[in-house]
Amino acid sequence: MIKKVLVANRGEIAIRVMRSCREMGITSVAVFSEADRAAMHVRYADEAYFIGPSPSSESYLVVDKIIDAAKQSGVDAIHPGYGFLSENADFAERCKKEGIIFIGPSSYAIKTMGDKLTARKTMVNAGVPVVPGSDLVTDEKDAVKKAKEIGLPVMVKASAGGGGKGMRLVNKEKDLVSSIRAAKSEAKASFGDDTIYIEKYIESPHHIEFQILGDHHGNVIHLFERECSVQRRHQKVVEETPSPLMNPEIREEMGNFAVAAAKAVNYSGAGTIEFIVDDKLNYYFLEMNTRLQVEHPITERVVGVDLVKEQINIANGFELELKQDELHQYGHAIECRIYAEDPEENFMPSPGVIRHITEPLGLGVRHDGYVYEGYEIPIHYDPMISKLVVWAKTRQEAIARMKRALYAYKITGVKTSIPFLERIMETPDFVKGKYNTHFIEKNSDFLMFPKKHDKKIEDVAIIAAYIDYLDSLEDLQASVCAGNGKNNWKNCQRRLSFNRL
Repeated sequence: MIKKVLVANRGEIAIRVMRSCREMGITSVAVFSEADRAAMHVRYADEAYFIGPSPSSESYLVVDKIIDAAKQSGVDAIHPGYGFLSENADFAERCKKEGIIFIGPSSYAIKTMGDKLTARKTMVNAGVPVVPGSDLVTDEKDAVKKAKEIGLPVMVKASAGGGGKGMRLVNKEKDLVSSIRAAKSEAKASFGDDTIYIEKYIESPHHIEFQILGDHHGNVIHLFERECSVQRRHQKVVEETPSPLMNPEIREEMGNFAVAAAKAVNYSGAGTIEFIVDDKLNYYFLEMNTRLQVEHPITERVVGVDLVKEQINIANGFELELKQDELHQYGHAIECRIYAEDPEENFMPSPGVIRHITEPLGLGVRHDGYVYEGYEIPIHYDPMISKLVVWAKTRQEAIARMKRALYAYKITGVKTSIPFLERIMETPDFVKGKYNTHFIEKNSDFLMFPKKHDKKIEDVAIIAAYIDYLDSLEDLQASVCAGNGKNNWKNCQRRLSFNRL
């Protein structure tokens, strides 16, 4: 039985895992870098261990340091959260060799589904529909040939990619070679692997994912879908469930394929099967995330299941108690990711000290965050500082509740994406549920803020007008006070100045 867990992560996800551990009577252990000495996850944990300098490459990504902390603290298991080492097959295997339970799938499942080419082949063999595409592209000539066979437009993708890195959309044949070179270069720098393949580009795509759970006894279930099509630079910004695109028949079909995909790799733990869906509801397997997703809280809220507790129970070897025909979606949930970014400066990261924070409260509001007043957001990590989740009986009510929560959410000291998210909630396409992954691009005139230099010009004009106003008052003052005599001149000026103020 797991009695002590090390959370190999930081920020809001570390705290979120520790909360479930506390409810289960499990001792939690934090690890922290130099930049995170005063971080909230360190304060919340029962124990904390220093693992190195601020850069993640010298701390949170160093397997030996995580394992050393686990041995020193005497934990039974490690929960990787998301990001960092969560989808590192070697790390999962190392935990197994060290006799430490890895709260996640097997290294085989991580490796198989982490490589997009291998994942495609596995899904084809399992009968899961995949986007038309190629195998490994060996050279530029082969790439051009494959692209012609598939038909433009195509996506050039890094096999080991994620988060939009190593990905290029190609609409014209003349751009194919340069796009392949750019994708390979970016993939090599980001993942140490420049393997490339080509997929047919789906017009008007929707990004829809299914949450799955599998145990060590061969049982797999899905917990329905999440709509993740509000994206900026291939990064999710807003997620919701149920998807406004889906209907019951397609939901059931895709859910069954998600279960089949997980069973194809003997999956155990929590994971996500991602699909790409067009406007005609044709759907194709995109990839699998072999970990807990950032947006998992909206599934928890709508289905009524604590996914972290399920992960721990599965790692303990328990059989799933949840049955597919007993699971239902209740109401509607929306998640907004709050970033320390400046929407007025092309979303540049905005690290700094939190001067004031008022977290939104009230019925149907959940806030997963990790910052506090006086905390300095470090420059070394992802700028996401919290996740704001709302639930309501209907989608319309959920949108209204999110607008209220965003209005109540106040942070000073750093710039945040809150104003941008407020505009999303007001955008007609989003309100109607008629949007896809081109949503932000399509609605850029409504969503984007004026450039800073335009604002400066406006500010200068306002200042100039005010100066003219003051000059006119001074002229009036001179004419009014001129007849008051020398002794009363200054008193007259003071009275007029006071009245003006």
